[in-house]
Amino acid sequence: MHTENAITMRGNIEDIFALASAVEEWPRFLPHYRWVKILTPGISERLVAMAAHRDGFPVHWTARQRLDPVRYQIHFTHVRGISRGMEVTWFLEADGAQVHVRIVHDLTWGWPPWGPWFARYIIGELFVHNIATKTLRVMKQRIESMAAH
Repeated sequence: MHTENAITMRGNIEDIFALASAVEEWPRFLPHYRWVKILTPGISERLVAMAAHRDGFPVHWTARQRLDPVRYQIHFTHVRGISRGMEVTWFLEADGAQVHVRIVHDLTWGWPPWGPWFARYIIGELFVHNIATKTLRVMKQRIESMAAH
């Protein structure tokens, strides 16, 4: 399964990176996130448990989050939950007063015969793409409203 979500925001890349990195704050402004718990704290790497919903259907997972502030990338490896093994990378790229933000999700499920189908259509298209689209849209609104004030 491979999905990509992208959006362009008007704002400072450092502010966007800080907002995207602070997953523990997401439930405060992302209405589709139910909670985030930091299980193992750290500066550049930590273990986080996250829960969201896809239009009322609850999902949760645990991931190792790794920050790369030099390249403006945020990496997640899902270590628990149905999405275990999923690799997620946020790519931020400044372009003048705009920042292009792209989230890439990759998951290989080899459970024959239906595993690849389930990963692509159920996990990827039904859940991941929907939740990531909402996350980017609301982050854009928040960043651009902060920049306007």
